[in-house]
Amino acid sequence: MLRLIRSSAYSRVAASQAALVLAVAIAALSPAPIHAEQLPSTAMTVASPPSDDLDVMFSRQPCAVTKALNQLDAPIARLSKRLAAHEPVTIVALGSSSTAGAGASSPDFSYPSRLGRELKQRFPGEDVAVINLGKNGEEAPQMITRMDQALARNPDLVLWQVGTNGVLRDKNVADVGTTLEAGIQRIKDSGADVLLIDPQFSPVVNTKPGIDAMVALIGWVAKRTNIPLFSRYAAMKHWNEEQAIPYYQFIKADGIHMNDWGYSCFARLLAEDISNAIVRSRAVADVKPPLQ
Repeated sequence: MLRLIRSSAYSRVAASQAALVLAVAIAALSPAPIHAEQLPSTAMTVASPPSDDLDVMFSRQPCAVTKALNQLDAPIARLSKRLAAHEPVTIVALGSSSTAGAGASSPDFSYPSRLGRELKQRFPGEDVAVINLGKNGEEAPQMITRMDQALARNPDLVLWQVGTNGVLRDKNVADVGTTLEAGIQRIKDSGADVLLIDPQFSPVVNTKPGIDAMVALIGWVAKRTNIPLFSRYAAMKHWNEEQAIPYYQFIKADGIHMNDWGYSCFARLLAEDISNAIVRSRAVADVKPPLQ
């Protein structure tokens, strides 16, 4: 009788243990309860991918393309030839955070992304790729070390945005000029075109004592090396002083980086200048020499 009671007790314990093991197993296989979480206040809101209509961004504040902002005064020969031959075109955007897209609501609103869309609209049917090689915080010397990475993409055009971080860190402006010329020569030696982009016109950048000298230096280097310059500084200054567009409509609260509108308008102006330079290049190529 005692053995029977003990046996029954053991059976109940074993059954309880088995039930516990089964419950744990079921719990492990069941999905965890979902709890709603609030994003931290510093999280970036990601915008939806931009519409195919590039004018949507400018519905409230137009991006005016004027002759005053038509800047490129040197040829973009290789890019022009490849587009004329309907060959694939690769453009590499080398630069710092304002190339990477800091301040944009999503990568779709970085200037290289918007530029690619603008160029495809101007050259329909052509294979145009714009590769973003922007990296936050870099100055000209760091970009030189990444030049092999840029040239490994076999670009037809390198867009080199430079100068802002040197100004913000009060670096020697003359040193930037030496570095620029070395980098430009490497790009030319590869057979690619190169186009310089100078610093942005923004509240924090404008307070730095070296900004005027940096803008002047980059312009001088472009003329000395016979390459085109897109003066982003002049374009943004035109927005603010000639078109009376307040800073907050194109600059983020950090006082340095552009917002979606700023990057989009910058890309549109640059695309327009590149397109005009290509048209001029084709016109020159089509001129027949006079008969002797």
